[in-house]
Amino acid sequence: MKKKKSVRSLARKESPAGNTVSKSEKKSEGNSFFSWLLVLALLGAWLSVGIVWFDLVDYNSVVGALGRVYDADGDGDFDVQDAKVLLENTTVATKEKTLRKKLSSEENRVQAHSKITYERPKEVGFKNDRGLTEKPVTVASSNNALEEQELHAESLPGENNDSPHESTPSAEPSLESSESVFKASSSPESTTETAELTGEVKLESSGETEAKKKKPKLLNKFDKTIKSEINAAEKLRKKGKVEESLRAFEALVQRFPQSPRCRYGKAQAEDDSAEKKRSNELLLKAVNTYREAADLPDAPPDLVKASLKRRADRQQFLGRTRGSLATLEKLVHIFPEDISLKNDLGVAHLLLGDNKSAKRIYEEVLAAAPHDGFAKVHYGFILKSENKIAESIPYLREGLESGEPGTDDGRFYFHLGDALQRTGDESAYEWYETGHRRGHFASVWQRSLYNVPGLRAQPWWTPEDTGYTDLVKVLERNWLTIRDEALSVLDGNSGQFLPEDENLREKGDWGQFTLWQQGRKTASSCRSVPKTCALLERYPEATGCKRGQIKFSVMRPGTHVWPHTGPTNCRLRMHLGLIIPPSGCRIRCTNQTREWEEGKVLIFDDSFEHEVWQEAERFRLIFIVDVWHPELSQSQRQTLSPI
Repeated sequence: MKKKKSVRSLARKESPAGNTVSKSEKKSEGNSFFSWLLVLALLGAWLSVGIVWFDLVDYNSVVGALGRVYDADGDGDFDVQDAKVLLENTTVATKEKTLRKKLSSEENRVQAHSKITYERPKEVGFKNDRGLTEKPVTVASSNNALEEQELHAESLPGENNDSPHESTPSAEPSLESSESVFKASSSPESTTETAELTGEVKLESSGETEAKKKKPKLLNKFDKTIKSEINAAEKLRKKGKVEESLRAFEALVQRFPQSPRCRYGKAQAEDDSAEKKRSNELLLKAVNTYREAADLPDAPPDLVKASLKRRADRQQFLGRTRGSLATLEKLVHIFPEDISLKNDLGVAHLLLGDNKSAKRIYEEVLAAAPHDGFAKVHYGFILKSENKIAESIPYLREGLESGEPGTDDGRFYFHLGDALQRTGDESAYEWYETGHRRGHFASVWQRSLYNVPGLRAQPWWTPEDTGYTDLVKVLERNWLTIRDEALSVLDGNSGQFLPEDENLREKGDWGQFTLWQQGRKTASSCRSVPKTCALLERYPEATGCKRGQIKFSVMRPGTHVWPHTGPTNCRLRMHLGLIIPPSGCRIRCTNQTREWEEGKVLIFDDSFEHEVWQEAERFRLIFIVDVWHPELSQSQRQTLSPI
């Protein structure tokens, strides 16, 4: 028994020593394996740094070969986003697809509101008066898809639907004129305006498809080494943390003053902050920072293009039209082969009323790209403004038929239909119908371009319909006084009756003498007809109608006014007969024709097509009084921009 106990005891004494030796050997093997892993990791890290720092690998050639397939985020290199594709992570890929679809949808909504209009703004930049619901039809600029692709590639946000970058039609001559002036709008009016947004002018071109295949590269070699820091700041911007993003980019610019991507991110953050605060001062800072980013050495061409294009757009928004033109000229100089930039430059000239320079540019574009639809519609527009009606038709028609971005606009349908009508081509109404189906016109008959949705629409109105019965009664009771004052001006041969200058006449003689224009009284005119003006002072629905006029109209025998429409559905037009020949004078609105009577008021909505004949033996004299549409609220009447 003692012997057995001794063996067990000995075993217990020896056992710990044996275990210690075994554990030590295992620990030594584990440490050795970990050390080799650490060495390999360090070697890999240093090798990676060496490859990037000393440019041992031609990334451009690698990206060129594989980027089209695996460059998921479009930044020109391979990263976590690309790994998600390589690893076929279905869940992540699905989320990415959903996110990109959402971003694309938002950008499309922005583009639907970011188009350039035909009216030069009287007011520019951010405004604080909001609350309208107006829908003008606007014109998009040509713009290649680089800006859009840059948004996709870096998942940058577009403008919000309630962007303060909204535009208004402005105080310019009536859009009835087919001798149109190309104008732009920028002034914001409302978060709820359905199309009066200029926001970001999204430039599109016929080369959009090709541009989408080639994703822009915004990072130079150095910026790739600080990509994680740039992405962190950009992530804040994408999440709407504007101030934090701006501070982050400002810090990056301080640390890396020669980084184009950091400077560009700072400009975008300033742009976003300006929009959020509705600050023109901040927006001007962004405009300057975009220029700085483009001017930095080693700035990638795609970043230069994106920066300068956005700069030109923001300059236009601020009313710095000539500055915008200079920026676009610089872009064309840097990228002479980019047709879309030349198209945009043509638009800039049109905005300044320089049709001659615009015409020259579009002739150059069409010589190089004969089928460019954007250039065609604008060239056709210029020809029509020169009254080259027949010559303008094929360019307008072919441009619209091309379906290219920037061509599907109500203004081009408007002018093509008008040109066809003037040449006796019945297909005019087919184009009006197409414009209506495309959402540009309220109907085939009602083709005004600056509209507040939901207003009662009918061609002819009664005084009771309008609610302005008191005004009508005053006009009719005092028609002889009004007539005599008008005749005193007309007989005085003072030159105050000016010829109609909107190219609305096929033939004849038509003069007008204006008392109020865009809600502003013409004091010199009222001194000639003081009693008439005094009668009207009590009726702000007329004198305060910023989208209308109060004037005398004299039409001589043998005059025919082409079918045309007014610019807006926000007004109604009253005609008081003063001197009406017994026969030969008539007005058609839609398919109803009526005649004037002396001392009586006719009321119609001139946003519907109307036409006038004067086939009498002596002149016809009427008094025209425009009034606000009765369904417009007081707030809308105060904040709608003038036309």
